[in-house]
Amino acid sequence: MGLAEAFDADRPWELLGGPLDALLEALPSSDLQAAVGPDVHLIGDRIVIGKGTRIFPGAVIEGPIRIGEDVLIRPGAYLRGGVYVGDRCVIGASTEIKRGILLAGAKAPHLNYVGDSILGRGVNLGAGTVLSNFRFDGREIPIPRGGDRIATGRRKLGAVLGDEVQTGCNCVLSPGVVVGPGTWIAPCVNLPAGFYPAGSLIRSRVELVVRPL
Repeated sequence: MGLAEAFDADRPWELLGGPLDALLEALPSSDLQAAVGPDVHLIGDRIVIGKGTRIFPGAVIEGPIRIGEDVLIRPGAYLRGGVYVGDRCVIGASTEIKRGILLAGAKAPHLNYVGDSILGRGVNLGAGTVLSNFRFDGREIPIPRGGDRIATGRRKLGAVLGDEVQTGCNCVLSPGVVVGPGTWIAPCVNLPAGFYPAGSLIRSRVELVVRPL
């Protein structure tokens, strides 16, 4: 069963469990269809890289991982923990992806951390956006919805961002954020766990005070 067949709109984070494991376990030991220079560090087994992908020096890529076609991975990127990267994605300089799914055209292009998260098609993360995946107390991550708290069964869970979601610079998404397609998250928003509807604009109101010293 592929990722699309396993998708459950009510519990989309479940893709990060068995479905992702099954996909990665089925990968061949090595299938490099793009040039990989000597300054790119490949670690471990089951590494697949598609045609037309460009990987710049200093990137560290740990298997198991599946990287699609025409992907751009910039200097110093770090991909680990079991990652699926769709076609035409961008992973920026010093960006870290830890156990994640990036669907076609998703971009984490500038100093991002993406932990245990799913980025839908065409998602774009603003510079410095962090998808946090771990509570201070180390407990299971629930997701508030209405008056309930939905159990996820996961101690590590970042964000699930629907297709075409955009974040502004320096956003921090707490563990357990689920955002519907087409939503914009304004710069510097600290977004708590929860479900956020499609087609929304999310921003925080911060008063800027300038006064004489």
